[in-house]
Amino acid sequence: MRDIVYYVATSMDGFIGGSNDAFGFFAHNGNGVEKYLQDLKSFDTVIMGRKTYEFGYRFGLEPGKPAYPHMKHYIFSDTLTFEEQDSSIVVEPLNLDTILALKRRQGSPIYLCGGGQFAGWLLENEQIDVLKIKLNPFIMGSGIRIFGDVKKRCRTRLMDSTCYDQGLQIMTFSIQY
Repeated sequence: MRDIVYYVATSMDGFIGGSNDAFGFFAHNGNGVEKYLQDLKSFDTVIMGRKTYEFGYRFGLEPGKPAYPHMKHYIFSDTLTFEEQDSSIVVEPLNLDTILALKRRQGSPIYLCGGGQFAGWLLENEQIDVLKIKLNPFIMGSGIRIFGDVKKRCRTRLMDSTCYDQGLQIMTFSIQY
């Protein structure tokens, strides 16, 4: 079964985005960002919620087009529609059976792209296998929490940790349910 890997940038206090989707303090360049971009090449499938997909519009993503051209996209939404939709994009209502079917398919681990609310739902349903945090050295104070409002408790086991430019760390944890 394929793992779901939540690979996400966070502040020291656990926020993945600020008020009004602000993210200016997060590292945008340097060898840690280069490592992240290199790591993305190892995924063939990405899952995300509607808000995360639409966030890409701010950076030139065209509706119905893939954010990661080499990956099959599964966007979980009850409302998202496109006039034209690339064949690499599937829009599905949020459903645990769909997640389980994706995990059973052949392929690389599955990249969970952003979205505290969606990540929280997956954590609550014990579907995130690996948490890969790009820990940025600042305190945001408020914003979008890494797992939304979910209160689930579970243990993690540190598998790897590397320090990069500007104090960025990439830490890899397995999640123990």
